[in-house]
Amino acid sequence: MDSKEIQKIKLRFGIIGNSDELNRAIDVAMQVAPTDLSVLVTGESGVGKEHFPQIIHQNSARKHNKYIAVNCGAIPEGTIDSELFGHVKGAFTGAIEERNGYFAEANNGTIFLDEIGELPLSTQARLLRVLESGEFIKVGSSKVEKTNVRIVAATNVNLTDAITQGNFREDLYYRLNTIPIKVPPLRERPADVALLFRKFASDVAERYTMPPLQLTESAKRVLTAYPWPGNIRQLKNVTEQITLLSAQREITEEILREYLPEVRSSLPMLAGSKTTQGKSFESERDILYQVLFDMRQDMTELKRQVNALMGGEMPIARKADDYTPSKEVALVGRAIEAPATISITSAKERMHDDYEYQDTEEYVEEALSIEDAEKELIRKALIRSRGKRKIAAQELKISERTLYRKIKEYNLESY
Repeated sequence: MDSKEIQKIKLRFGIIGNSDELNRAIDVAMQVAPTDLSVLVTGESGVGKEHFPQIIHQNSARKHNKYIAVNCGAIPEGTIDSELFGHVKGAFTGAIEERNGYFAEANNGTIFLDEIGELPLSTQARLLRVLESGEFIKVGSSKVEKTNVRIVAATNVNLTDAITQGNFREDLYYRLNTIPIKVPPLRERPADVALLFRKFASDVAERYTMPPLQLTESAKRVLTAYPWPGNIRQLKNVTEQITLLSAQREITEEILREYLPEVRSSLPMLAGSKTTQGKSFESERDILYQVLFDMRQDMTELKRQVNALMGGEMPIARKADDYTPSKEVALVGRAIEAPATISITSAKERMHDDYEYQDTEEYVEEALSIEDAEKELIRKALIRSRGKRKIAAQELKISERTLYRKIKEYNLESY
């Protein structure tokens, strides 16, 4: 496809940018549109993956039939089969009448399954049958029904990793990934950042009858160099904030930096420490909170190992204010560095000078539980998002369904 046709597609669907990777993604979408092949759109959250299913549908023979977009991560696990495939009357409590699902409604059209990686494994098996034979069964029914639907899926997670972890079916992945389309993140499109900023600023200024913004050259360089972890969605939010809140219409580097969130650098991994399991944190305080929690667990494990060497006894301070980490480290160091000729008994006697002993079964480690730490992170995210659960879920890098379940589990409905 030549550049003029690609430009027409961009204008029609509101896509801004001239990077080669973006043009390539649009080209692939246009080439696959006339077929009925399944398409898997991949890319980070906020890159604009939702445009590509619409490009495919509007340039296919199905364009006059229904196009249905489904956010798989926003539908509770208990009802997603009913939403997708429908149910019969009496199939479950509240099923007072028969209902068609999205696959029946989208017959001869296109269905866009966003956040496909959030589907439960049981639903993945049902979806695989639709892809292979076009057949499905409503919840509570035994009758096989047919549908002729084109499936376009999207995800911001690595499905190959999900397969390895047992969270996604490998056979379904290969059925969906017939034609892959990768949408590049904004940090790989630096030349497009200023174009997007100008477009968003112009839209807001026009909507609220405000003078347009102008960026200084130094501000443009800062804007381009920023990594934009939230991609286009984050850039749009920042642009709208500056347009509405800044008293100056010429945006300098100093003004711009006030609206750009600080990008956290990765902390070095401590030897023997546990990872944070992919969780994202809003502030350095939260990071340190997690690191200190991990260090405390590691210290507990170290004390258990030393206790095993000492013959099953654990040193504990006579008084709370008599205990210091440096004293414990020194004692552990003395025990570890002691010559091989020194017996375990003599090592115990040397440690008796500063500590009295009690059986390890009576020793209680005061450590914050993982559940409490998770509850605190979710509570802070809900406060920062002012109760907007979709935004909180994006910040925590979890699905909305998972967040709803955690909110109920931790009794956080009031936030």
